[in-house]
Amino acid sequence: MHRSAPRLTRILACAAVPVMLVVAGCSSDSDGKKDDASSSSSASPEATKTEPVVAPAKFAVLPDPCKSITAKTVRSLVPSAKTKSGTRGKSSDAAARGGCSWNGLDDNGVKGSQYRWLDVGFTRFASDQALGSGADRAQADYTKQVAKAQAAEGAKKLVAAPVSTIGEVATKITYDLTKTGEDFKYVTVVARTGNVVVTVNYNGAGYAGAKAPSAGDILKGAQKAATEAVASVATANGGGKASTSPKPTQSAKASAKPSASATKSD
Repeated sequence: MHRSAPRLTRILACAAVPVMLVVAGCSSDSDGKKDDASSSSSASPEATKTEPVVAPAKFAVLPDPCKSITAKTVRSLVPSAKTKSGTRGKSSDAAARGGCSWNGLDDNGVKGSQYRWLDVGFTRFASDQALGSGADRAQADYTKQVAKAQAAEGAKKLVAAPVSTIGEVATKITYDLTKTGEDFKYVTVVARTGNVVVTVNYNGAGYAGAKAPSAGDILKGAQKAATEAVASVATANGGGKASTSPKPTQSAKASAKPSASATKSD
């Protein structure tokens, strides 16, 4: 009977305060301890999640664009190049983009002349936590460059098709174009290797009665130049070692779709 007196006193005290205080202060057990389980179970699982890091960029630097294609290949594709070493494109950030071009007119006298133009361009994308991995960003740019080549103004007989032997993904775009009164054969090869996009343009025409070059020869030359340019990226980076970046979570999976006119792979 004596034990029930303190308990009765507590019940009467709680009854004298508002209901909300009763719930908050009088729902404890007989020892006045709160339920620790209810407190711990209310913790949100979201608080333990961490933001995934992007995949590291494979390549940290770009090759010298004017040395990315061998001198032997340049001589074979542009026999009478005005500048044998190439004309370097202007760039405000050589680590992110660069280019080089060669052009020349091979004069064969009464047999006419052959004009050739070759250029190569590189764009490198760094991995960025907000923008994505370098490879994913390069893949997006690759798709844009393919679409740009397919939209060449005045192009005739345009055909785009994948090339399985250059880089991780590549597309060749071939077409005819008439300018300065001559019929040109054009080929653009766009390729992605890691976080770098490589674009090679090669075209030619016959002047003063000379026949236009064959589409097959221009395509073969463009693909040879593109193969060397892509290989030069890995060489410039010590064989393709990944640059210092956060640890990877995933790699680029998307690949550009060729145009409806694409028929087969190389």
